[in-house]
Formats: sequence, structure tokens, C-alpha cells
Amino acid sequence: MARKKREIPNYGTVVLKGIEFYRTRIEDADGKRVALYAKTPEELFDKVEEAKQQIENAAFRRASPTVAEYCERWLTMQSARIRTTTLIDYTSKVKNYIIAPLGHMYMAEVTADDIKLAMVNVSTKSSSVYRSVQMLYKCIFYSAVESKIIDSCPCEKLSAKGGKPQDDREALTDEQVEKLLAAIKGLPPYVFVMIGLYAGLRREEILALKWDCVFLDADTPYLSVQRAWHSEHNRPVISKDLKTKAAKRDIPLPPMLADCLREAKAQSNSEFVIANRDGGPLSYTQFKRVWQYIVTRSTKERTYVRYLNGQKITHTVTPVLGEKAAHNSDVVYSLDFQVTPHQLRHTYITNLIYSGADPKTVQYLAGHQHSKITMDIYAKVKYNKPNQLSSVVNKAFAPKTSPAGNGSDNG
Repeated sequence: MARKKREIPNYGTVVLKGIEFYRTRIEDADGKRVALYAKTPEELFDKVEEAKQQIENAAFRRASPTVAEYCERWLTMQSARIRTTTLIDYTSKVKNYIIAPLGHMYMAEVTADDIKLAMVNVSTKSSSVYRSVQMLYKCIFYSAVESKIIDSCPCEKLSAKGGKPQDDREALTDEQVEKLLAAIKGLPPYVFVMIGLYAGLRREEILALKWDCVFLDADTPYLSVQRAWHSEHNRPVISKDLKTKAAKRDIPLPPMLADCLREAKAQSNSEFVIANRDGGPLSYTQFKRVWQYIVTRSTKERTYVRYLNGQKITHTVTPVLGEKAAHNSDVVYSLDFQVTPHQLRHTYITNLIYSGADPKTVQYLAGHQHSKITMDIYAKVKYNKPNQLSSVVNKAFAPKTSPAGNGSDNG
């Protein structure tokens, strides 16, 4: 098949230093007219085509920043309206799960498949991280659409349905609470766990709690939530910037928690209820070490890495309930269930609901902005076996006693 002949324009010529050149002018990316020269019309035609492509690419880059560039811009825009702790969380997730896989691409080039592939790596993380990253993708790309950076959102059909299922943690049963407290009595996480179970504070609220907000000598002992903890580069930061306005609250202490805190205060040399050896607030890694006291007493299978003669050796431990740890006879595998810090709060709120507390009271004690959040997330059946539910059903449908003399024969 014959090759199509190129239609080369009739270029003008100019003599430079005694040599004749073909010349034409085009507009660059800034709208300025620039001249191009060549010794033959064919060579000048190629130069013009190459220049047009470069100008087109430059205009594209200017109109469509890279994902990394736009993410940085988006985070800067958010910084004026969200909490510092939230911004730190967003920045970390954007850097690790959006910029890392897609940062080199231009916003206009990103497709739905690119985002789905990037989310594969996130699927190995917890369901809360997965949903959070998914939300960030949508916020960033929808913002780019509103700013006319891109024409359509590539994550428009990205849905949590079919994604990573939610890793729901049920509230601890009364039996599990007893086992947990017995396993860690006298150990570093004990006071933290007691506050979570019987005051329902969030982790960041417990780690920021100071004794000046614990009123043990009041007629009704209570604690006041006034501060929040977060970690920046593994350094603890305490601020009065709470999660919401509703998070600032006063919580009455049940007797077992009041007694626990009195004992802890008598032994404390710190202004913090939960403190490190120097009396300061815990760092992130210090908290993880404290929580490890609970993990090591569970039957959860875990893997350790050790080095022997310079060789890396992987050692897997499958604990058996009731047995002692091989390396530490003080550790007994007594917990046949897993516990997370948030489960303690979950258990507190669930117990309030199960006791019959009205939703608005539970909302206040939980520090939720809306009672709907409280009921949607936590109002689940605590027990679901017939022998556990019979007293509830029998009480609801017990025969009503009629006042004497008011009986009726009407059918």
C-alpha cells in the first residue's frame, strides 16, 4: 500500500549568514509567537509537528497537575477547616495509599482501574483504614471535578460494597470482661482498660486524662473529658482540640472505677492518669508496648523474628488456653478472644443501651454529636440465645393484673 504523501505548506525563506533557511512561526504554550528554521521544507514540517506536540503536552500539564501535586493542594485546603489530628491522619493516608501508587500520574490520566489497582494494597489493612482511604480518593477527585481540573471522577463507582468487609468488633460479654480484668490485674494496661470499660472514653481521651479532671472526693465521683492525645512522629501531643464539641463531657464513675482510680492516684507521681516512667504522656510505641500485655495473654497465633548466627529465623507461636508461655512463666494464655482499645468503649456504650438508658443520655455519655450515631453503631443485641432472652420477653408480655372489681366479660 502506497504511503500517503505529506502535505507540506509553502514555507517562506530567509537568508541567515549567507545560508538560506525555510521559516515559519507558531504560538507557544504562553501564546507568544516563535520562529522555527530548517534547511528543507520536510525538516521544517517535522520541527513544527514536534513543537506542536510539546506545546500540547505543556498545556496539558498546566491544566492537569500530577496526583501528587493536587493531593498536596487538597490537603492545604483542608488544613483550614479540620482538626490537626485529622489532618495528620489524612496526610499519612494520602501519602501512603494515593501518592505512593499514583502520584506520578496526571490527574486527567487516572482511570477507575488505576484506583482499583491502588486499592489492592489497602485491602490488606483494617476495614476502617480501607474505608477511610476510599473516602479520601472520592473527596480528592470530586474536588478536582468541581475545580474543573478533570471532566469526570474516576472513582464515581468505587463502592464499599464488594470492597473490604467491615471488621465489626462485638462488645465484650460479662464473662470476657471478668477474664480480661483478672488477666491484667496489677499490670500496666489495667487502669486504661478500667477507664475504657466503665467510663467509655476514646483512646485519645484516656491517654490525655490528667488528675485535675478526676474528681474522686465529689459527692458523686466523676471525671471530665477536656483534652485529647495524638502522636506526631511518635511524640505525644496533648491538646484541648477534641473530636467534636460533644466530646467535652462529665462522666460519673461507677464504684469499681472510682476505687481503681483512688488506688492509682495514691501510687502516681505524675499529672497524667496513664503515664510513662518519666511521668509524661505515653508515645505511640509506648502505648503499643502497654497493650502488648493483653495480646501476649491471648491465644492469638503470632510470629516472631529472631536472629541466630546472623540468620533470620521466623518463629510461630500457637498458644494453648491455660498454658504458660515458654519464655515467661508469669504469662498465662488465659484469653480465648481478641480485644482492641475501641472494644472497651464499645462495651461501655452497649451496656448503657442494654440497661435501658435513654438514647440522649447514652449520646451524652458517649460524647457523640448525634444520638443516631450512637444507636446505629452500638444498638445491637447483647445476648441472642433463648435462655438469655427469655426474661426480657416474659417481662414484656407478662399478664396485666386488672384492678379488683373491674373485670369484664366482653369478648
